[in-house]
Amino acid sequence: MDIAFSSTVDLAAAIAARKISAIEALDAHLAQIDSHNEAVNAVVSLDREGAHGRARQADAALARGAAPRPLHGVPFTLKDMHETSGMKTTVGFPPFADYVAKEDSPVVARLKAAGGVLMAKTNVASMLSDWQSNNPLFGRTSNPWNLERTAGGSSGGAAAAICAGMTPFDVGTDMQDSIRLPAAFCGVYGLKPTEHRVSLAGAFPDPRGAARSVRLMSCLGPLARSVDDLSLIYQIIAGPDGRDTDLAPVPVEDMPKLDLKTLRIAFAPSFPGFPVDGAISAAVENLARQLQRAGAIVGEAKLPKLDLHDDLKQGGALIGMMMEAAQSGPPEQPTSVSRWFEALARRDKSILAWEQFFDSCDALLCPVAMTTAFPHCEPGAPIKVDGKDQNYWMQPAYGAVFNYSGHPALSMPCGQDSDGLPIGLQLVGKRWSESRLLGVAKTMTPLTGGFSRPPGY
Repeated sequence: MDIAFSSTVDLAAAIAARKISAIEALDAHLAQIDSHNEAVNAVVSLDREGAHGRARQADAALARGAAPRPLHGVPFTLKDMHETSGMKTTVGFPPFADYVAKEDSPVVARLKAAGGVLMAKTNVASMLSDWQSNNPLFGRTSNPWNLERTAGGSSGGAAAAICAGMTPFDVGTDMQDSIRLPAAFCGVYGLKPTEHRVSLAGAFPDPRGAARSVRLMSCLGPLARSVDDLSLIYQIIAGPDGRDTDLAPVPVEDMPKLDLKTLRIAFAPSFPGFPVDGAISAAVENLARQLQRAGAIVGEAKLPKLDLHDDLKQGGALIGMMMEAAQSGPPEQPTSVSRWFEALARRDKSILAWEQFFDSCDALLCPVAMTTAFPHCEPGAPIKVDGKDQNYWMQPAYGAVFNYSGHPALSMPCGQDSDGLPIGLQLVGKRWSESRLLGVAKTMTPLTGGFSRPPGY
C-alpha cells in the first residue's frame, strides 16, 4: 500500500481493518513533508508531537474494540485560516502570528469527531487575498509539478500538499475561486459547495470577537485526490451546526451512482469576453466529445443573458462592503442600507437566471481558471494567455461567477498542457445539488483520468 498517495477512503478502511496503524499512516505523510516541504513550502505550523499522540490514541481505541469512525486515525492538514484549539491560526498576516483560538471551529470539531488526526496547517495568500500563496510569515508556496510555478491561492498550500502526498485531504475557503483554482493548478479535486451549506463560524481568526462580516459568497469545501474523498469529507462538514445561523437545513445526501448515458451536460469552452488559454478550451471541447461518444446528452451551453463582467464587478462590490464592516474603526463613507439591499437584489437576478439555466441540464462543463499554473510573479502583473498579456485579476473569473451566484462547483483534473502542467476543468450544478454534482464528476473520471502523481514524489 502506497500510504502517502492512498485515498482518504482507502486509508480509513485500512486503519479500521487494522491492516495499517494510524501511526504508520501519520509517519508516511510526515516523511513526505520532511522530504519535500522545504522545496514546496506547503505545510506550516506542523504539530508533530501532538499528531503522534492523537494517532496513538486512535490505535489504542481500535485495540480496545472501539468502533472505527469515518476518519479513524486518518492524518490531515487544514488551511491556515480555520480556528483550531492549541494551534496557531495566522492567515499569513503578521498581527495574527501568535493567535491561538480558544476552541475549534465547527468544521474542525467535526473532522476531529470523525476520527481525523490533525497534523499541520497549510500555507495561504496573506489574508486570503491573492491567487498565489505567499505571505510575510511563511513565504511562498510552489507547485509540485514545477517549482517555478505558483500552486495558486488562496488555498495553494492545501492543494500543493495534497498533490505532493503530504496529506490526503484539506479544507479550504472559496470566495473567488480560492479552492478550485489551486486544485486545478496542482491537478487535484476541489469542491465549492452551495453558499450556506458548510459553516463559516470560526473560518477566520478573530482575536477581538467581532461580529462576523463575511456572510455571503464565501464557502468552505474539501480538496482531495479523488471524488470519493470529496464526497466523504463534504458529508462530514456540511449542514447546520448551531453556530452559523445562515446555514440552510437542506439534507446532506449520499453521492448517487449515475449512468453517464442519462446525463445532460452543457459545455462552454469560454465565457463571453473572458480570456482563457487555448489548451483549456480545447480540453473542454475534447471532454465534451468523449462524453457524447459515451452516450451522454451533450450540447454547447446557451448561457444566461447576463453581463458576466458586471456580475464580477458587483461581486467585488459586495466583498468590499463586507470588508468595510470588518474594519476596526468607523468607515469614512459607510454603506447605506438601501445600497446594500440594491446590491442583493441585483445578485438575486443572477442567482435566478443560473437556476433557470440548470433546469435544462445536470451540469455545466467549463474552464475553472484563465490559465494553468503561471510563473511566480508580483500580484497584479500581466499574465500571458496564448502569448498575450491579460489582466492578472481576471485569473479566477470563471470560478468567481459562481461565488456570485452561490452555485456548487468543483474542479477536476483533466490531462496536462504542453508544459506538462495539470489542466483543471470546472463542473457546476444547481444549488443544493452537491451530491449529484459529485456523482456526475465520478462518472467522468474514466474519461478525465483523475489525479496523476507528479514526477519525483
